[in-house]
Amino acid sequence: MFISFTNCEKIERNCKDFHSGDFFTETSVNGITYKSTFSRNSSNIQIEEFEGKIDSSYVRWVNDCEMILSPIKPKKMSEKKNIFIKILTTNDSSYTYEYSYLGESNKLKAKAIRIR
Repeated sequence: MFISFTNCEKIERNCKDFHSGDFFTETSVNGITYKSTFSRNSSNIQIEEFEGKIDSSYVRWVNDCEMILSPIKPKKMSEKKNIFIKILTTNDSSYTYEYSYLGESNKLKAKAIRIR
Protein backbone atom coordinates (compact mmCIF):
# COMPACT_ATOMS: atom_id res chain seq x y z
CA MET A 1 0.00 0.00 0.00
CA PHE A 2 1.33 3.43 -0.99
CA ILE A 3 0.15 6.57 0.78
CA SER A 4 0.85 9.93 -0.78
CA PHE A 5 0.81 13.18 1.12
CA THR A 6 0.38 16.35 -0.87
CA ASN A 7 1.64 19.72 0.15
CA CYS A 8 -1.31 21.78 1.32
CA GLU A 9 0.41 25.12 1.68
CA LYS A 10 -1.92 28.05 1.98
CA ILE A 11 -1.64 30.48 -0.92
CA GLU A 12 -0.53 33.91 0.24
CA ARG A 13 -3.18 36.59 -0.25
CA ASN A 14 -2.45 39.83 1.55
CA CYS A 15 -4.93 41.67 -0.62
CA LYS A 16 -5.31 44.73 1.61
CA ASP A 17 -1.66 45.56 0.87
CA PHE A 18 -2.75 46.32 -2.72
CA HIS A 19 -5.89 48.37 -2.11
CA SER A 20 -3.88 51.48 -2.98
CA GLY A 21 -0.65 52.27 -4.82
CA ASP A 22 0.83 52.68 -8.30
CA PHE A 23 1.03 49.60 -10.51
CA PHE A 24 2.14 48.29 -13.92
CA THR A 25 0.29 45.43 -15.57
CA GLU A 26 0.42 43.54 -18.82
CA THR A 27 -1.94 40.95 -20.17
CA SER A 28 -2.25 38.95 -23.37
CA VAL A 29 -5.55 38.80 -25.24
CA ASN A 30 -5.75 36.75 -28.45
CA GLY A 31 -1.96 36.83 -28.76
CA ILE A 32 -1.70 40.61 -28.35
CA THR A 33 0.07 42.00 -25.28
CA TYR A 34 -1.47 45.05 -23.65
CA LYS A 35 0.36 47.16 -21.07
CA SER A 36 -0.98 49.80 -18.72
CA THR A 37 -0.21 51.67 -15.53
CA PHE A 38 -2.75 52.55 -12.89
CA SER A 39 -3.04 54.22 -9.50
CA ARG A 40 -5.59 53.35 -6.86
CA ASN A 41 -6.07 55.58 -3.83
CA SER A 42 -7.82 55.43 -0.47
CA SER A 43 -10.75 57.40 -1.95
CA ASN A 44 -11.65 54.29 -3.99
CA ILE A 45 -10.74 55.86 -7.32
CA GLN A 46 -8.55 54.11 -9.90
CA ILE A 47 -6.86 56.11 -12.66
CA GLU A 48 -5.43 54.06 -15.54
CA GLU A 49 -3.29 55.00 -18.52
CA PHE A 50 -3.80 52.60 -21.42
CA GLU A 51 -2.69 53.14 -25.02
CA GLY A 52 -2.23 56.87 -24.45
CA LYS A 53 -5.67 57.37 -22.90
CA ILE A 54 -6.50 58.04 -19.27
CA ASP A 55 -9.61 56.48 -17.73
CA SER A 56 -10.97 56.74 -14.21
CA SER A 57 -13.12 54.24 -12.36
CA TYR A 58 -14.82 53.98 -9.01
CA VAL A 59 -13.53 51.01 -7.00
CA ARG A 60 -15.99 49.04 -4.87
CA TRP A 61 -14.36 46.36 -2.74
CA VAL A 62 -16.70 43.37 -2.44
CA ASN A 63 -14.33 41.81 0.10
CA ASP A 64 -10.58 42.13 0.79
CA CYS A 65 -9.65 40.34 -2.48
CA GLU A 66 -12.46 41.18 -4.92
CA MET A 67 -13.43 44.51 -6.45
CA ILE A 68 -15.69 45.97 -9.08
CA LEU A 69 -14.47 48.83 -11.28
CA SER A 70 -17.18 51.18 -12.57
CA PRO A 71 -16.11 53.69 -15.25
CA ILE A 72 -16.65 57.29 -14.11
CA LYS A 73 -17.20 59.02 -17.47
CA PRO A 74 -17.40 56.42 -20.25
CA LYS A 75 -17.32 57.93 -23.73
CA LYS A 76 -18.78 54.93 -25.57
CA MET A 77 -21.45 52.39 -24.72
CA SER A 78 -18.82 49.62 -24.74
CA GLU A 79 -16.88 51.46 -21.99
CA LYS A 80 -19.86 51.46 -19.60
CA LYS A 81 -19.41 47.83 -18.53
CA ASN A 82 -18.24 47.18 -14.99
CA ILE A 83 -15.17 44.98 -14.53
CA PHE A 84 -14.90 42.32 -11.82
CA ILE A 85 -11.37 41.67 -10.48
CA LYS A 86 -10.33 38.90 -8.09
CA ILE A 87 -6.83 38.86 -6.58
CA LEU A 88 -5.61 35.25 -6.67
CA THR A 89 -2.14 35.46 -5.10
CA THR A 90 0.11 38.14 -3.64
CA ASN A 91 3.74 38.59 -2.70
CA ASP A 92 5.65 41.59 -1.38
CA SER A 93 5.56 43.62 -4.63
CA SER A 94 2.90 42.14 -6.94
CA TYR A 95 -0.32 40.24 -7.25
CA THR A 96 -1.89 37.94 -9.83
CA TYR A 97 -5.54 38.42 -10.63
CA GLU A 98 -8.34 37.32 -12.88
CA TYR A 99 -10.80 39.72 -14.43
CA SER A 100 -13.89 39.81 -16.60
CA TYR A 101 -16.79 42.04 -17.41
CA LEU A 102 -19.25 41.73 -14.55
CA GLY A 103 -21.60 38.81 -15.16
CA GLU A 104 -19.52 37.24 -17.94
CA SER A 105 -17.86 33.85 -17.51
CA ASN A 106 -14.83 34.43 -19.79
CA LYS A 107 -12.04 35.32 -17.35
CA LEU A 108 -8.51 36.45 -18.18
CA LYS A 109 -5.48 36.42 -15.88
CA ALA A 110 -2.77 39.03 -15.40
CA LYS A 111 -0.16 40.26 -12.94
CA ALA A 112 0.11 43.73 -11.40
CA ILE A 113 3.50 44.93 -10.16
CA ARG A 114 3.79 47.75 -7.63
CA ILE A 115 5.91 50.58 -9.03
CA ARG A 116 5.44 52.96 -6.06
